[in-house]
Amino acid sequence: MPTGDVAALADELQHAYATRQTIAVAPSARTGGLDLERAYAVEGELARRRRQDGHRTVGLKVGFANKAVWRVMKLDTLVWAHMYDDTVRFADGGTSSLSLARMHAPKIEPEIVFKLRCPLPEDTADPAAALTSVEWLALGFEIIDCVYADWAFQPADFVAAYGLHAALVVGAPLLVEPDRIPRLVDALPRFTVALSRNGELVEEGSGRNSLRSPALCLTELGTALTRRAGAEPLAAGDLVSSGTLTESRAIVAGDTWTAAVDGLDLPALTLHAD
Repeated sequence: MPTGDVAALADELQHAYATRQTIAVAPSARTGGLDLERAYAVEGELARRRRQDGHRTVGLKVGFANKAVWRVMKLDTLVWAHMYDDTVRFADGGTSSLSLARMHAPKIEPEIVFKLRCPLPEDTADPAAALTSVEWLALGFEIIDCVYADWAFQPADFVAAYGLHAALVVGAPLLVEPDRIPRLVDALPRFTVALSRNGELVEEGSGRNSLRSPALCLTELGTALTRRAGAEPLAAGDLVSSGTLTESRAIVAGDTWTAAVDGLDLPALTLHAD
């Protein structure tokens, strides 16, 4: 994709999100299409613009952290996009509120969030090795927002559109001490999460829904970043939101959502939508 085309698609996506307008035909479905290489160029251009406006990138969110989806979508790894200092917030006492006023069609996803103490190891599938790079983990809510009509998109469209990232709310952290790592390796594929809306159970999920374990999602991300030319490496202090543990669920103003975990020493997280 020529530089002008990258800028034009970045303009279109930036305008659609700013004005809450629907994009009728996703870029991948247009003449000439959109592949992942060009999608990452668009995502990088949007990140450059956000930095130019004074915002910091604070880590990455992943998408399509499910190998069954890879076969359908013709992927060979997960995808990712940046998160920013004004899209990530930390819950106070396990509860937070979030305005949806600027969003187009938001959905909520419970996820495990990691904070890195150092860069991820390269080319390893060992979850324990990945966890040695982690300072803490927490339960989080990622809010995704889609300007494509009927939520119809391919992975390249997802990447180009900020990875659909609108917000991340992070709960209380659990420090990853060296002696905890073996237990975490065992617990992360096994733990369950109960997702409730306004006090009623909506769905139960599991750590296995994030690439069989959020720790394995970290190893996959570390490897994928090294294999994609031009990808920015993660650094100490960066956050990684490691993929949804349940189906994405529509969220509207007035909702109260709660995620409660069994099998990990993490408190429940509640989000009030305004």
